[in-house]
Amino acid sequence: MDQGKLIIFSAPSGSGKSTIVRHLLRRDVPIEFSVSATNRAPRGREENGVDYYFLSSEEFKSKINSKAFLEWEEVYPDHYYGTLNTEVDRIWANGKQVVFDIDVEGGLNLKKQFGKRALSVFIKAPSLDVLKERLMARNTEDQENLNMRLDKAQSEMAYAKYFDLVIVNDDLEIAQEQAYQKVMDFING
Repeated sequence: MDQGKLIIFSAPSGSGKSTIVRHLLRRDVPIEFSVSATNRAPRGREENGVDYYFLSSEEFKSKINSKAFLEWEEVYPDHYYGTLNTEVDRIWANGKQVVFDIDVEGGLNLKKQFGKRALSVFIKAPSLDVLKERLMARNTEDQENLNMRLDKAQSEMAYAKYFDLVIVNDDLEIAQEQAYQKVMDFING
């Protein structure tokens, strides 16, 4: 694991990080998406191996014990997310740089491990009210999960200062262009 670079996008749920990452993947950028593993159930049209590697809780914990993860977190109670070592190796073997759409703590852990070989980007919604509107518009969360995500978002916002770059997503096109320019500068630098 010493041949490539990592581009890490982190943000509270609803900030737009996934939309920005998908935009970069459609452009002519030499990156490939790192598919995370999780023990939660698929939502909507999510596919195993495309959106996430969906594992049972037992499988996830077994991989933790066998050191199969580059990083992992219990993001919500009994909801685990992590990056498999094999995923990063696969992408670098393809001659691409790894792009992550990952929770805030996982993003900071990767940055700590890889230092200057990693660009950490925090995507920030203009306000918590806007974040709440975005999460409600998704219509994928019940009230309990929505409240849990909003509580977590409030604490995650305090971590923005530890990232290399903060992009405020109040205008999606501008945020996407800022992300594109910074990622290209990092890859070519």
